[in-house]
Amino acid sequence: MGRMNFPTSFLRSFLHAGTALLVLAFSMPVMAADSVKHLLIVGQGPDGHPPTTHEFNAGAKVLAELLKAFPEIQTTVVDSSEPWPDGPKLIDAADGIVMLVSEGAKWMQIDEARYAALKKLAARGGAIDALHWSVGAKEAKYVQGQIELLGASRGGDVRPYKKLGVDLKRADPQHPVLNGIPDFKVYDEFYYALETTPSVHPLLTENIEGKDYMSVWAFERPDGGRAFGFVPLHFHSNWQLPEYRRIIVQGVLWSLKLPIPASGVNVDIDSQKLELNGVLPPPAGPDVEKPKKKKDKTAKVEN
Repeated sequence: MGRMNFPTSFLRSFLHAGTALLVLAFSMPVMAADSVKHLLIVGQGPDGHPPTTHEFNAGAKVLAELLKAFPEIQTTVVDSSEPWPDGPKLIDAADGIVMLVSEGAKWMQIDEARYAALKKLAARGGAIDALHWSVGAKEAKYVQGQIELLGASRGGDVRPYKKLGVDLKRADPQHPVLNGIPDFKVYDEFYYALETTPSVHPLLTENIEGKDYMSVWAFERPDGGRAFGFVPLHFHSNWQLPEYRRIIVQGVLWSLKLPIPASGVNVDIDSQKLELNGVLPPPAGPDVEKPKKKKDKTAKVEN
């Protein structure tokens, strides 16, 4: 075969293009790494509630599975059962945290180094999200410290809650966390009469004894960071509700300052990922967990 001769100008253009592609290839991973949000999802072991309720470690894994669809989020799932010495270091390395723990207000503050790390996360504009019993504590002394970072909390002798079926109503249908979400019915456990900061932004409310109470909210802190609170999710089976999955995922996206499609995100998931010990829990309802007898049925206290 004869030798092929290329004009010098062609070779120069070819080499220039190749160099440009090489530079782009090496620069793209760096750009992608810089844009990734590191999210710490903290679960916890059993806290004395009946099986299929307060399944926080299992719930943390479900959330991480749902977030796999978002390459801009890198998740780390950990069991934060006490003692949790690695906590402050993990929080320092994160852009946001989602808590699925018992007595979240106490959990945040019981370790001084942990609370300091959470305050530093807030100061740098990080996301702080809380699901179910991650909101509040038994002792009132932890309430204000959580309100400052989360926007709402509960604690003290009067911590009313009810397990019941309700209509969850959108308080602000235009908020991006509620994209693709209608009003809907659900059976769950609701803490109500929360203590809040005036600037908290209600997203969903439920009516209990003739009064509307906030159960889901968004909070833009003065430090520029965001927080998302979601009171229900007592029953692990409620992860089966696409509305719950969408609101929680979109709450995480919003708190991390990531875009949310106007029609809502896709939250399809393999039902096996929602199982507990290989079994899909039955739908939440009054027969799933027998309520304990209380003297005051209008203002029961979480144990």
